[in-house]
Amino acid sequence: MYLGVPGSGKSFAAKRELLNVFLATTDKIIVVDPMGEYSPLIERMGGQVVEIAPNSLHHINPLDIIKTVTPNDENPMALKSDFILSFCELIVAGKDGLQPIERTIIDRCVRLLYRDYLYSDKNNIPMPTLQDLYNILCEQEEPEAKRLAVALEIYVSGSLNAFSYETNVNLDSRVICLDLKQLGAGLKTIAMLIMQDLVWSQVSRNFAEGIATWCFFDEFHMLLKDELTASYCVTIWKMLRKKGCVPSALTQNVKDLLASREIENILENSDFLVLLSQAQGDRQILAKQLGISEHQLSYVTHSNSGEGLLFFGNTTIPFVDRFPQGEIYSLLTTRPEDLARAGGVQKI
Repeated sequence: MYLGVPGSGKSFAAKRELLNVFLATTDKIIVVDPMGEYSPLIERMGGQVVEIAPNSLHHINPLDIIKTVTPNDENPMALKSDFILSFCELIVAGKDGLQPIERTIIDRCVRLLYRDYLYSDKNNIPMPTLQDLYNILCEQEEPEAKRLAVALEIYVSGSLNAFSYETNVNLDSRVICLDLKQLGAGLKTIAMLIMQDLVWSQVSRNFAEGIATWCFFDEFHMLLKDELTASYCVTIWKMLRKKGCVPSALTQNVKDLLASREIENILENSDFLVLLSQAQGDRQILAKQLGISEHQLSYVTHSNSGEGLLFFGNTTIPFVDRFPQGEIYSLLTTRPEDLARAGGVQKI
């Protein structure tokens, strides 16, 4: 985990590690980038930048499913059904969430949705999309199914239909950046849920092929704002580590990590922490959680960008990172003054 106030150097430190992994290993790398800060680096590395936006030419199908990749692997239908239930709960957005009848209808429709694709001997059956899910919901007799179909309609044929198409980007690339900067508030929460499911699918496939994966979730607090996406995030986070994945989260709000005992486990189970400059309230929380002394706290109190503490197991090390100016620095930095000096060629 990378923890620090804005401007403390979280993204820079994560990109440094990302670049080291790229140069020193053959592992795959996935970045979930809500602010569009990683694209220049990923493009320079020859990776695939996927710009998710209503008017983008790039499309990710949230109903993509990978057939069972190993004999003893999880049931792909069960995992996808759980994701679609979470997705529908977000779009219905009722105070009490989905009712038991609605959950049963969704589960039935998911089984119908993937029946031909997963169990047919034919190889030319297309991957289901949200349009197919909508059509199956419309065919059900229950009034609850009609309600679900109406709620889904805006994401299929309405103004928020960014995820209603078949996937048309290269997800086989060694480095993938999922750029969500252009998404409005109406889609960003749903997009974060979809990106988690995509990450899980990619990590599972890589694991089956004997490939390790490094995942970087920037602006991690956005996943924790909504109770549903937070719960799904905790579930995915635990499973990622079992699949040869090194997940990393970047956030400025330590309080979000302590919102519930379940989310707190993510912080407690993180073996490697990078603490950069901390706000006063967060310093006190971290001192209590991590047992940081007053002297150690001085390294994250009004510290400069790139200065802080490294935690690894029982070892705590203060550090100062003075990265030399040059092409690599220009690809890593998102400081406004650096971008202005470079002529504003990078996104911020």
